[in-house]
Amino acid sequence: QVQLVESGGGLVQAGGSLRLSCAASGRRFDDMDWYRQAPGKQRELVATITRGGTTNVVDFALGRFTISRDNAKNMIYLQMNSLKPEDTAVYFCHAESMNPPLDYWGQGTQVTVTS
Repeated sequence: QVQLVESGGGLVQAGGSLRLSCAASGRRFDDMDWYRQAPGKQRELVATITRGGTTNVVDFALGRFTISRDNAKNMIYLQMNSLKPEDTAVYFCHAESMNPPLDYWGQGTQVTVTS
């Protein structure tokens, strides 16, 4: 059974930091991502990491968020620094396999940044 379980969310003041973790189980994944969804908004991509470690971070997170991966533990992480109130959202872990083409979502972890 495939599972993605996020952890590390919480309440933090603006300028603070949080580290999100996603524990994957059940199969090997290729690309893995972090998405977020704020109240009343669409889910949006935050960062992507390939199995080989190539990363892509979207503009609003550049210089503040870092995605990393531990293939041996089947985990990915999102280090979030200099958090802003507009970063408040539910953060989701997403994982894809290429062969066969499948994708999976975690249940999400709430991040709340107060001003």
